[in-house]
Amino acid sequence: MWLLWGQQAVVSKGPAMLHGPAAMGEPWPPQPQQQQRLPGLGNASEPPAWPSAAAAGPGTAAPGGGAAAAGSVSPWDIALCATGTAVAGENALVLAVLFYTPSLRAPMFLLIGSLALADLLAGLGLVANFAVRYLLRPPSEAAELAAAGLLLAAFSASVCSLLAITVDRYLSLYNALTYHSERTLGFTCAMVLLMWLLCLGVGLLPLLGWNCLRDQSSCSILRPVTKDNAAVLAVTFLLLFALMMQLYLQICKIAFRHAQQIAVQHQFIATAQASSTRKGLSTLSLILGTFALCWIPFAIYSLVADSSYPAVYTYSLALPATCNSLINPIIYAFRNPDIQKSLWLACCGCIPSTFSSRPRTSSDV
Repeated sequence: MWLLWGQQAVVSKGPAMLHGPAAMGEPWPPQPQQQQRLPGLGNASEPPAWPSAAAAGPGTAAPGGGAAAAGSVSPWDIALCATGTAVAGENALVLAVLFYTPSLRAPMFLLIGSLALADLLAGLGLVANFAVRYLLRPPSEAAELAAAGLLLAAFSASVCSLLAITVDRYLSLYNALTYHSERTLGFTCAMVLLMWLLCLGVGLLPLLGWNCLRDQSSCSILRPVTKDNAAVLAVTFLLLFALMMQLYLQICKIAFRHAQQIAVQHQFIATAQASSTRKGLSTLSLILGTFALCWIPFAIYSLVADSSYPAVYTYSLALPATCNSLINPIIYAFRNPDIQKSLWLACCGCIPSTFSSRPRTSSDV
């Protein structure tokens, strides 16, 4: 009887249990808790979008460490590291040619060597920054600041070397008669040394406390550089670019005037001088155009943006800026006839018969 009553009781309770969520074939009590937990587990298992992997963003200083913390390598950081490797190798070739060629000891080649050394250090700084972010465990603040300082010093020296080359070209045309007696190798060495000391001082600023590691809200896109310091660097860069543009415009005017004077005195070489002037103008456009396209967008973005901006914007503007160090050897070194001659001798042991080593004239920019 008790057994039959129990079975009837169970049967009589069965329909009552089917009035709730169990009518859909789901258990009653655990169901709300599972609904609360599943979304959280789903979000945790989903990988983050790749731009947010480096949420702090990169710059000419050390980029943020978000990608390293997430355990994944950002493709942008790989691109920067590969660019740094190519930059270092290309500029190392320029330095080797200048070092092993005794005839390349003029002040102009010393400035080209300074530019190549700065770009070489910039390439090494990009590789070192990648190693600090992804290979150094545990992360070290000192190593991050040192990598940032190396990048700041190298890119500052690169821009200053470009300005020094511009000034040298201007003086070689403005004071064409006294240039070689006034611009001695010792004077140029002293100026280059002073410039490098100034740039090394800029590179030491992050190590001396000018960083945002203790206050992440003050970080700029050039982490660990603060927003105020990044604005100062960007404004200084824009002023240097304006000075370079003004000097090259003056060079252009002087080159035109010299070409006209030579054409009046020697009508039979007017065509050659016109060709030389056109080549100078194309060189001028190449120099200013490349420099502006690589650096101006990044400098302006450094003024208006901060660390809260999407990292993809910073990466997409920082990569062209670093590529400027890849283009500099092509513009300032490999297009030079003397360096071309040394490269042919070093690689092939001879100079091709089609090689033209026309000396640089006052109408060349």
